[in-house]
Amino acid sequence: MAIIPCGSTWVARCGVQPQIVIRGSATNKLSTHSLRFSRIRALAPTSSAMFSQDSLSTLFNSGSQKSPCHRKGTRLIVRASADFYDVLGVSKNSSKSEIKSAYRKLARSYHPDVNKEAGAEAKFKEISNAYEVLSDDEKRSIYDRYGEAGLKGSGMGTGDFSNPFDLFESLFEGMGGMGGGGGRGSRSRATEGEDQIYNLVLNFKEAVFGIEKEIEITRLESCGTCNGSGAKPGSSPTRCSTCGGQGQVVQSARTPLGVFQQVMTCSSCGGTGEISSPCNTCSGEGRVRKSKRISLKVPAGVDGGSRLRVRSEGNAGKRGGPPGDLFVLIDVMPDPVLKRDDTNILYTSKISYIDAILGTTMKVPTVDGMVDLKVPAGTQPGTTLVMAKKGVPFLNKSNRRGDQLVRVQVEIPKRLSGEERKLIEELSNLNDAKALNSSSASRR
Repeated sequence: MAIIPCGSTWVARCGVQPQIVIRGSATNKLSTHSLRFSRIRALAPTSSAMFSQDSLSTLFNSGSQKSPCHRKGTRLIVRASADFYDVLGVSKNSSKSEIKSAYRKLARSYHPDVNKEAGAEAKFKEISNAYEVLSDDEKRSIYDRYGEAGLKGSGMGTGDFSNPFDLFESLFEGMGGMGGGGGRGSRSRATEGEDQIYNLVLNFKEAVFGIEKEIEITRLESCGTCNGSGAKPGSSPTRCSTCGGQGQVVQSARTPLGVFQQVMTCSSCGGTGEISSPCNTCSGEGRVRKSKRISLKVPAGVDGGSRLRVRSEGNAGKRGGPPGDLFVLIDVMPDPVLKRDDTNILYTSKISYIDAILGTTMKVPTVDGMVDLKVPAGTQPGTTLVMAKKGVPFLNKSNRRGDQLVRVQVEIPKRLSGEERKLIEELSNLNDAKALNSSSASRR
């Protein structure tokens, strides 16, 4: 209990933190005269033996009516917020372990995931704020001497900078959560292994039709000596003294904007919360690097840049956690003749002008081998002929395939033999005569 002077009246403080704010148009000083109380939220709990609720009302009402020397423009406001010790239901002499135990009990009861009643979340936040102050030696010392106003005046805040749910999880990790409902596990919980990447090079036809390959990978596997725990067989882990078994440490920095806290992994225990004698085989890592050969089935239709995922073939997890995955990145070597455009295959074929005029059947290379392609008579240079279903199978739909597109290039000879030239000239004369006859017929 503390005695607070309020003008000529001395008021007993029992479990509350009055904050006195004086406002005035000129420099104000507290005199021995009674001052008017314009707002009173709370002064003492109803169970206080010093004043009853009725006697307090009578005291302050009488004080407000008998103020012959009230200074104009001056107001005394008493704001009393709930006492942090009362919020947690502990005494001022309680140890940190008692405060922590009280917080855990109340937080379990009022956590919104468990308590669906109206006001449960607000109560939970109030409990978290109280615990954050009382669990910190420096904040608690300032609070005990100056109350909540002292914390705000020092720029330390009253716990408003923290997320109450993060605070809850940091305390209940390692306890299995709220009876199996809300925790995230221990700081030394099992963690999933990292993913691995393997680069696989295929030739053109392997990418088109798919293939089953055996590849060798190097990855981290669980240590057989310590079964992945990282501890020397026969040794018992002890609680980390640096982080108190939490696996994390909090660093505070005071800035002009207030105090900022940063949660970091404990460097002493690596975030496990425990210290143990390291295993001689894995040096405490719980994993060792080994090589393994696995069979990989590459589906038809993959292309350069495709990525295949092989589940559970990555690095082993830590402390019994699940393994990561293996990602296989595909690179395809180009074919010297055939080109690929998504599910279509492109090919350019050269034919003579004679074949373009008369038509022909020629052999065309495809991914299925050599195939006959009929070139119709009168084919023009640059014509594209379609060979249906001779392209690349659709990925994961091998019963569907693209086409092979054959672009025709007509070759014009640069040199002719005497006989060839004579024949071409005869053909030209015939063409001229044909044109003349057509012109005469049109005039008639």
